[in-house]
Amino acid sequence: MNVVPYERVKLARDSMRPTGLDYIRNIFKGFIEFHGDRRFADDPAIVGGIARLDGSPVTVIAIEKGHTAKERAQRNFGAPNPEGYRKALRLMKQAEKFGRPVICFIDTSGAYCGIGAEERGQGQAIAENLMEMTTLCVPVISILIGEGGSGGALALAVADRVWMLQNSVYSVISPEGCASILWKDSSFAPTAAANLKLTAEDAKALGVIERILSEKDMGKKEFYDRIRSLLTEEITGLSKDPDLITKRYDRFRRIGVDKVIKE
Repeated sequence: MNVVPYERVKLARDSMRPTGLDYIRNIFKGFIEFHGDRRFADDPAIVGGIARLDGSPVTVIAIEKGHTAKERAQRNFGAPNPEGYRKALRLMKQAEKFGRPVICFIDTSGAYCGIGAEERGQGQAIAENLMEMTTLCVPVISILIGEGGSGGALALAVADRVWMLQNSVYSVISPEGCASILWKDSSFAPTAAANLKLTAEDAKALGVIERILSEKDMGKKEFYDRIRSLLTEEITGLSKDPDLITKRYDRFRRIGVDKVIKE
């Protein structure tokens, strides 16, 4: 398939794409939202709680952008503060305590880089998530549903399985940010996007993800039913695996290695 990477970036940012809450409302039953990191505040950019997936209890965490201008402002445009990541980690550790699988929906251009976020330990919060997620004793599945930007996305993506929607993107930096650094001109964003290997096809070829999810019937009942079925099947298999932590570690150690060896 011929892919124009920057067109994928635009599709990933479309305000009409389903957001994290749309997936939660249409895939799970009985969602109960939990709030706060028990240290500073509640971050509306990250929504999390417990729900049922085909009758089984799970912990669900989503980075939420919102659709309208008002919603996006309220959610800080999907740019989490450190308290958001600490809330997510609190819920993941709680899930581990009670033996619930964890499902994350990711859609962010990156963690919020404001002064307050840095003062409250943004880098440390992300680093703690990366470290703690490697040792969670329950199945973890992360799905990139729109943008997957930098450490802000990776902080919820150290999982046993990482999936991407067909028109989502996953990158160490935004094309505009990359262009501003390398060419001192953000108008080179399309060129940067072509070199960042940020499409779902690129990520799968590099071993960064396991599955590309079709966007056929996106937003319709059939779309959500298909994802629900895939999640149920995958979690059933992962729950029977007695060696999740070792395999999760090996999964990340393998990324990119096979490609380098072949070349």
